[in-house]
Amino acid sequence: MYLSRFLSLHALWVTVSSVMQHYPSVWGHYDVCKTQIYTEEGKVWDYMACQPEARDMIKYVKVTLDPPDITCGDPPETFCAMGNPYMCNNECDASTQELAHPPELMFDLEGRHPSTFWQSTTWKDYPKPLHVNITLSWNKTIELTDNIVITFESGRPDQMILEKSLDYGRTWQPYQYYATDCLDAFHMDPKSVRDLSQHTVLEIICTEEYSTGYMTNSKIIHFEIKDRFAFFAGPRLHNMASLYGQLDTTKKLRDFFTITDLRIRLLRPATGEIYVDEQHLTRYFYAISDIRVYGRCKCNLHATGCKEENKRLLCECEHNTTGPDCGKCKKNYQGRPWSPGSYLPIPKGTANICIPSISSIGTNVCDNELLHCQNGGTCINNVRCQCPPAYTGILCEKLKCERDPGGCSQNSGQGAISQGPLLLLTALLGATGLCIC
Repeated sequence: MYLSRFLSLHALWVTVSSVMQHYPSVWGHYDVCKTQIYTEEGKVWDYMACQPEARDMIKYVKVTLDPPDITCGDPPETFCAMGNPYMCNNECDASTQELAHPPELMFDLEGRHPSTFWQSTTWKDYPKPLHVNITLSWNKTIELTDNIVITFESGRPDQMILEKSLDYGRTWQPYQYYATDCLDAFHMDPKSVRDLSQHTVLEIICTEEYSTGYMTNSKIIHFEIKDRFAFFAGPRLHNMASLYGQLDTTKKLRDFFTITDLRIRLLRPATGEIYVDEQHLTRYFYAISDIRVYGRCKCNLHATGCKEENKRLLCECEHNTTGPDCGKCKKNYQGRPWSPGSYLPIPKGTANICIPSISSIGTNVCDNELLHCQNGGTCINNVRCQCPPAYTGILCEKLKCERDPGGCSQNSGQGAISQGPLLLLTALLGATGLCIC
């Protein structure tokens, strides 16, 4: 008996270890969509809210420029160094690989020395504005998980707007304004993200801190995602449970970090002075050597995988869902309206599995192998789900406390934050009659 219990404990620890390995990653804990749990009845699948791992989204981007002929080199032209208007021996020539600066060099792995970059034509048509729109499209809804970082090979622009779209470029909203003088450029008082709070985290600001300086270490522009996360998760993002809870209950907050497209609107190149030197207009242009966008496929907490198919990202949907974002129930699994998964209760979340349609259920209501019963429910003779005390419904899909006048409060025990791996281990040990003593 002790040997069998020891083997059960070992198997449980292997399972718990596989779950615990996701804890160090800020966004990684919910990467597990379903896992095998060992019980006295044997091995069963346990479902939970899930999401794909964060990745470098630039690998899947499509870039377009407006105007389309704004890239330098056709015809060839010379340009001056930013810091020295008399050093004008640099050349851009689209017909020569070593001298060309096409848009794809904004995203390459820096193969050429000293660096590779896209570059616009110079401001030779001054005083006509030198405007460039750089649009990054994914043809997929993605959720940002880290700062957007743009590295300029030239000086950072005097005026720029970063915009986002949630509907594949049909409509756009500003994400952030950048200027050497916010009041003059956009009629906005300058701010930084540090001036915001939980209550103002969605405010669109104009910042001046990324629009001055022409040295090597002053070429980077940020859109701070992590600093906004920190208002809910703490300075080092240690309390991700708090952030997940806010994302789960505040749609506008989740939408703020969600995009299908980004647009960089370059409105005025770096001048370095109050006025434009009309005698040396070839020193004014835009050049970008790198753009970083990290995020994950939005799968509505119904998938751990996201694959590339026909040059398009698609969620590998679970929970009987389908669609590019797992945004609807499969045929014959429409027994209740589709719902996204939930991060709550922490840490396991709620899968909100699409259940079989009433017309397709017949006598087989559930199946322990396919795990139709949710939230720890057990299938009895394939005809009914035996639910844990806190759940109800045909497939144990509803919290009992939702029917109470007070709802599922913290005190009800349904929304309480878990102690994480230790409670998970304790619960699994309980299944074998073992304990931590």
